[in-house]
Amino acid sequence: MSSSAGTPEHRQDGREESPEERSDRNWVELLQELRVMQTGVQILTGFLLILPFQSRFEDLDTFQRNVYLVDLLTCIAATGLFVAPVAIHRALFRKHLKRPVVTVGDRMTRAALVLLAVALSSTALLVFDVVLDRTAGLIVGGGCALLLLGLWVVLPVVIRRRH
Repeated sequence: MSSSAGTPEHRQDGREESPEERSDRNWVELLQELRVMQTGVQILTGFLLILPFQSRFEDLDTFQRNVYLVDLLTCIAATGLFVAPVAIHRALFRKHLKRPVVTVGDRMTRAALVLLAVALSSTALLVFDVVLDRTAGLIVGGGCALLLLGLWVVLPVVIRRRH
């Protein structure tokens, strides 16, 4: 159902809104989601940043140090991706580019979720490896990865197909 720019149109979801109103609503929804995710990844990143300054850090073996470094870089990249949509919006404010900003923000958020899943799984791997052993770390890290894949990818696909 096409309409001219700025004229409300009726969609399958029952909303009557212009493309600009839809972009504004989508942007607000994206910002709400980013607020939730940014807090968690920033806390995890902060936690990881202080680990090398702990006395036991020197006891880590090469595998554990490598997992730590990958985990830290993954958290930093996820943080960057979660914050980037806001930076892009600031740079393009009042340029009448809300729709592309929302689209790019959505893609960055999806990529950041992948990195967050990797970071959470590798954090679990590292902690269980240090506290118990390598096997426990690999099992728990892999289990976390599967759980997050199920919750964040498989479940939405199942819901979408059912409705």
